[in-house]
Amino acid sequence: MSDPKIDISESPFAESPVIPEQFDEDHVIKFRCYKGIECFNACCKNIDIMLTPYDILRLKQRLDLSSTEFLAKYTYPFEFNKNSIAGVKMLPVEGGTECQFMTEEGCSVYEDRPTACRYYPVGLLSTRRADENFDRASYALVKEDHCKGHLEEREITIKDYRKEQGLEEYDEHGRGWRQLILKMKSAGPAIGKPSQASLRFFFMACYDLDRFREFIKSEGFESTFDIDEATRKGLYEDDLALLNFAHRMILQIMFGEESIPRKADALDKHIERRKENQALRAEIEEANITPRNEE
Repeated sequence: MSDPKIDISESPFAESPVIPEQFDEDHVIKFRCYKGIECFNACCKNIDIMLTPYDILRLKQRLDLSSTEFLAKYTYPFEFNKNSIAGVKMLPVEGGTECQFMTEEGCSVYEDRPTACRYYPVGLLSTRRADENFDRASYALVKEDHCKGHLEEREITIKDYRKEQGLEEYDEHGRGWRQLILKMKSAGPAIGKPSQASLRFFFMACYDLDRFREFIKSEGFESTFDIDEATRKGLYEDDLALLNFAHRMILQIMFGEESIPRKADALDKHIERRKENQALRAEIEEANITPRNEE
């Protein structure tokens, strides 16, 4: 069987050419972190935290911000590969490397802290074998010089550590996004170079949920897709339902995996709107022509 194709972009090892040793969820680690430990807050003083769409959903709700406001204030985008899809990372404090949510008492958003913070010092690795069309989860251990938690005597399996840190929920709601990232990377030339419009749509649908909600309320969307009233109401009111729907939209638009039905006359209406817009632009251009002064 072929060796697994390792996606290490979701782990602390993204900059390393060395694939770390991998473990299953039954592997036992020795680790404990608590207020009073010598290194308390050290891991929050030099951050490189990638956010999942579910992380953003939880944090923007916690802070009572729109997703657009949260992204502008607390994050910055990066490309997974050149001219490819984007990810989002936490923005440190201005002029420094510390997390904006770090306080002397610890994390100020602890109950809604991101997936990467919950996993530390474990790294989640999404893998896919060449002959499979689904991803597998494996784990690695992160050991940094500043962290004294590894010197604690407490032993715990990775499975129980994930449960303790509330990661089952976070992984469930982050799985669709991880699969999209793996799918985009493994598809490569098969889907061609994504257009700028597709890349902008990917970013909006993944990370800027409130803008995506406005998109699905638009006349163009409603005249194109056949969504029943109950589903539409859920998308307008439920962020999690909207997040799951956004993943389906990305698969449909970027990979041609149709799961959202289109209205029978959608194409005709699209052509009609396009003709109307072209005619309107022509009228505007004609109205803006300045006649020559005649003497």
